[in-house]
This record gives sequence, structure tokens and C-alpha cells, in this order.
Amino acid sequence: METTWRNQTIPQSEKTPPVGTNLLDVVERSLDDDKAQDVIVINLTGKSDIADYLVVASGTSQRHVGAMAEHLRTQLKKAGMISVAVEGMPQCDWVLVDGGDVVVHLFRPEVREFYNIEKMWGASGPDPKQGPAAEALV
Repeated sequence: METTWRNQTIPQSEKTPPVGTNLLDVVERSLDDDKAQDVIVINLTGKSDIADYLVVASGTSQRHVGAMAEHLRTQLKKAGMISVAVEGMPQCDWVLVDGGDVVVHLFRPEVREFYNIEKMWGASGPDPKQGPAAEALV
């Protein structure tokens, strides 16, 4: 299928990438498949021009964070994103995946707790009293 734009015929493969909620669906599915923990979606529409959504999630280890980031990049490219920037892969403590309208931050739990970027956007982060560590406190 082809589209006409400004008197030019654009093949289906060269159309603009999916935006907003379509990308968010891809991100959420990918993170769910990879067993991401404490996933939080922050709607930035009207709050910031950097993206429509900010997604914050945790992995259990550096290897888990790195694998989630690589899988997410692959899934975003399959969805039609031409370039997906990924920062932080050498250390995999905090990896940022820039999917255009959806920006994803993947953390190891200790690093996420230290930076607490959810608070900056007015969202509550994961409750440290919940989860496996909470059972030891009871």
C-alpha cells in the first residue's frame, strides 16, 4: 500500500513510525514479556514536549536490565521506529531507551530507589515495603 504526501508517493515501509499509545502498547508488552518489575507509566501529555509517555521499570540485575533494553529496542524497530537511541548499556544500572513519543528508563532496584525519578514527575514509585523484601520486615 502507498500513501501520497506533497505530491510524492511514499511506500508503506517509509511511512511515519507509530506514535503515542501504539508505542506504549509495544513497550508495555515487551516489558511484560521480559518480566519487568514495578512498571510505572507517566502520562506527560501537556506537561512536557520531550515525550507523550515516560515508562519506568526495574530489572533484577544488570544482565536483566540489559536484556530488557535490547529486546525493547528490537520490538520498537519492528513496530516501525527507524532509530531507537539506547544509553547506559555498558553498565546496565540505568538504561534509557528513547522511543520518540515514549521514553523508557530501566533500572536496577537500588539505582532506581536512589534517583527516584518518578517523584520528579509527580508519580509515586514502587513501595519499598511491598515485594519480596517486605516479607522479611514482617
